Order: sequence, then structure tokens, then C-alpha cells
Amino acid sequence: MFWFMQGLCALPAFLVVWSSCTFIISYLIALFRQDVDVLFPYISDTGANPPESCIFGLMAFISACAGIGTIYARYKFVDKLSEDNGVVKPSLNQAALGLGMISCLGMCIVATFQETTVTIVHDIGAMLFFVSGVSYIILQTVISYKASPFGSSMSVFWARAFIALVATLAFFPTVICAFFVQQTELHHHKEDQDYPYHVASAVCEWIVAFSFVCFFLTYIHDFKMFTLQVRTEYAD
Repeated sequence: MFWFMQGLCALPAFLVVWSSCTFIISYLIALFRQDVDVLFPYISDTGANPPESCIFGLMAFISACAGIGTIYARYKFVDKLSEDNGVVKPSLNQAALGLGMISCLGMCIVATFQETTVTIVHDIGAMLFFVSGVSYIILQTVISYKASPFGSSMSVFWARAFIALVATLAFFPTVICAFFVQQTELHHHKEDQDYPYHVASAVCEWIVAFSFVCFFLTYIHDFKMFTLQVRTEYAD
């Protein structure tokens, strides 16, 4: 049996690969069309103009759907662990589920409303995505610690703790520096007064985004250990 056929590990594996392709493909298309700078564009800048905006929107929506499936499957896995061993409080698991779903909703908003057309809605979606996403991986790191060794090993916990720390540290410059960026054009120049803030914010945004990707990468081993089944029953 191939590794991706074990349990549900194909779900996070698909999410990792597809999300990475979402960011990279839209960037390459925007770069080829010279819609963005080679260095340090915002992720949203790479999906601002057609045709890359169409591709980015579609792929980001699929990523959000895969994220919902992965987050829910993780919730059911932890719920089963708690039922058998009582290692994680249900309220903690439910809080992580809610934050994960809100983060996916934010990603759908970002995918649907481009920053050059409906900026306010796009920014709200981005904040939902990043704030809820960072909070989600922090809670999942705590859950990993409490569930060890039943849910995952301590080495996996430390890997998740490192990723969560990187994402948290990169999140604050992303938001804070963005407030000092006045220019709304897709191309930025070193002569611009707000260029240093743009670079800091854009670089940290990419770090946070791929921190999420790396975090879901650590799910692959855990997802080999379980499957989900749907049971149909007649209503009374």
C-alpha cells in the first residue's frame, strides 16, 4: 500500500501541495505578465489582475475547502482520542475547530474579493484568515502536547511549536508594517518612503502563509492512523 493510501493522510497531503501551488502559480503568472515586482510582492498582489486573479481565486477556494475537510478530520481524531483517553478537553478541541473554520472562511473571502476592487472586504478576509489561522495552530500545538503520546510524538509537538512560534512572530510585522504602507499600486520602488515597511510586511506575510502549509504537513503522519466513515440512518 502506498503511503498516501494509509488512513486519511491524502487529505493533508493534497492541502499542502495544492496550497503551495496556489501561491506559487499565481505569483509566476503575475511575474510573467509583469503585474508585480520580482521581489517582495504581497500574496494578494499576485492575484489582483486577470487572468491570475481567476486562477488564484479558484485555487484558493479549493484550498479552503480542503482546509475545512482537514480541520474537521483533525477535530474528529482528537475527539476520538479524548473519548478513549480523556487527554484533551472537548471545549479546547471545539475552539480549535471554530477558529479553523473561520480561517477558511477568511480565505474564501480573500479568494472572492480582490484587493484592487473591494479592498475593505478583502482586508477583512485577510485578517480573519491570518488571526484565526495563527490562533488555530497555537491551539493545535497545545492539543498535540496534551495528546502526546496517544495522538503524536513529542518530536511532532516540538516541530509544531516551532512553526507556531515562527507564524506568531511573523504575524505582527505583517499587520503593523502594513498600516504604514500608503501606496496602493502593485509595483513598489526603493525610492518610496514606505518601501521598507512594504518589504517587511510582504516578507512576513509569505512566512506566515507557508507556516500554515508546513503545519498541515505535520498532520500527514497522524492522519495515517484513522479513517472517517459516514453512517446513514432512517429518521424516526
